[in-house]
Amino acid sequence: MSASNRRAMAAIMLAVALATLDTAIANTALPTIAADLHAAPAASVWIINAYQLAMVATLLPLAALGEIVGHRRIYIAGIGLFTIASLACSLSGTLPLLAAARVLQGLGASAIMSVNTALIRFLFPPHRLGRGLGFNALVVGVSFAVGPTVASLILSFGTWPWLFAVNVPLGVMALVFAMPALPHTERGAHQFDPMAALLNVITFAALIFALGEAAQREPTQYVLVAAAVAIVFGLLLIRREHGHPAPMLPVDLFKLPVFALSTVTAICSFAAQGLAFVSLPFYFESVLHRSQVETGFLMTPWPVVVALAAPIAGRLSDRYPPGLLGAIGLAVLSAGMASLALLPAHPAVLDISIRMAVCGAGFGFFQSPNLKALMQSAPPNRSGGASGIVATARLLGQTTGAALVALSFGIAGQHGPTLALAAGAVFAGAASVASGLRMFAPSHRAGVGAPGSAK
Repeated sequence: MSASNRRAMAAIMLAVALATLDTAIANTALPTIAADLHAAPAASVWIINAYQLAMVATLLPLAALGEIVGHRRIYIAGIGLFTIASLACSLSGTLPLLAAARVLQGLGASAIMSVNTALIRFLFPPHRLGRGLGFNALVVGVSFAVGPTVASLILSFGTWPWLFAVNVPLGVMALVFAMPALPHTERGAHQFDPMAALLNVITFAALIFALGEAAQREPTQYVLVAAAVAIVFGLLLIRREHGHPAPMLPVDLFKLPVFALSTVTAICSFAAQGLAFVSLPFYFESVLHRSQVETGFLMTPWPVVVALAAPIAGRLSDRYPPGLLGAIGLAVLSAGMASLALLPAHPAVLDISIRMAVCGAGFGFFQSPNLKALMQSAPPNRSGGASGIVATARLLGQTTGAALVALSFGIAGQHGPTLALAAGAVFAGAASVASGLRMFAPSHRAGVGAPGSAK
């Protein structure tokens, strides 16, 4: 890799760390924020969902726009918006204001994550793509590892608004690195379709709203209306883009069996992670009566082991089938989450840490190979669409997991975290099966994408 590409990779990783660190901090501090704002646990989940809803609704339009105006422009704009929205989060004094600021923050993070993987594919040759994606997973894992500890330390000396204020200097630093270093990629010849973008936003926003309302056991008619809106506008989107060489919702890529199975694998696995990372802070603080600092450290083994396992899995994915590596990792994750659900009434710190580390090992072993399978199964000229699906699958899974945590609280009360962890084990098991099926699926790209390639 050239010196310029190394600088570009450093800029990309810094921005990814910025978005990931915020997610880890918000998850860990959710009980504290909810208590300070006098919000019920189920309602406070919208601090997470507002961020994720904005991301899921706009990832594909921003990925499509990146193919037209350049991935670099979208990435830099995302960093700037994320930084400003973080400042707004730190100044919010009520749950509605914080949720609104989190929507803006989610838009900025969406711009970053929608083109992140496409930029990495541009920087690495095909035979080393697994290593590049392994670096990306390493940064995500380290950020998740640092996030709970940072959250705990900040809450030990200050109030929760400082959790978001810490993003401001990091955002400025990311802009300083990114503006001179990110590469200018080739642009698509097709035009951006604002109507398709609007249909996409309505479809995914309605879908996430339906999930949230169902999880909080709101009146059935609200859930059904939102679900109907998602279905109708989704069908309108597919109809409008029929025959388009690069559709915003890349139904053409889902004709590829490996791409489709990799997407299912990602959604199920990140749903399992979402179930764990949203429910565990409540379990540690409300059930086990651990302090905020202890909760941060108890959450740390999972992402630390992810950070250690991800680069190894990335290198292995350059030599062994990603489907096999993912199936093994997700089976380990399923077993680890089942063991967390079966924790004794008064577990020791070591007992919790070992089980969290097992989950981290499984998740880290799956992530890089799955990313590589998704990106390499798509033609180079469709990297933007594939990158958008990578981020959409991750956020859709995490949002589903967060919504199911709220449902678990509504069904099981104090035992909600245990139910959520058991559900996570089921999702991880389903993801393992989907990953294994990729070994028997054809990997051709016939009929997908227009001729041409990205640099």
